Amino acid sequence: MGTVGTGFSMSLDGFIAGPGDDVQHVFKWYFSGDTEVKFPGGMVVKVSPASAEHLRDVFRTTGALVTGRRQFDNTQGWGGRHPLDVPVFVVTHTVPEGWDKAGSPFTFVTDGVESAVEQARAVAGDKNVAIDGANIVQQCIKAGLVDEIGIDLVPVLLGQGVRYFDHLGTEPIELERTRVIEAPGVTHLRFRVVK
Repeated sequence: MGTVGTGFSMSLDGFIAGPGDDVQHVFKWYFSGDTEVKFPGGMVVKVSPASAEHLRDVFRTTGALVTGRRQFDNTQGWGGRHPLDVPVFVVTHTVPEGWDKAGSPFTFVTDGVESAVEQARAVAGDKNVAIDGANIVQQCIKAGLVDEIGIDLVPVLLGQGVRYFDHLGTEPIELERTRVIEAPGVTHLRFRVVK
């Protein structure tokens, strides 16, 4: 069985998006290289060779995604297909109209993050489950469901916006660094959650 992990592009001061959910500064590295990488869902980015290898590893090992309703709504359901092109489990209080249909890659989970992660693990099989959306990530970390945390650290200070690690409580969460990849405009960091 794969791991449950999360990964975001993040500013040095801890933001995954600026005011108004603006991600242009934290995703700048997606368009700063000369190596073309095509996401399984069709989106194309141009990154450095080191970042390309990192992204291809994520694509190869991810089997399902858990996200929140806010992320789903902000992206307008990724136009019906997530860039990773894997089954997506959306944690929500209510199922949005028009999206709950046969053949859709989206499953709406109304009974919490634990259920969403369990369903995603069942579908992912031996592959990893990715957790997406700041609030859902924070809920999963607090619930002890996350095995790995990835950060694509971007050299920018945003000062305000959406924090990656907010609302986690006061108890320390120990991490063990497992990987560092330096690339132009970004440093890819990977940590194992010590349990």
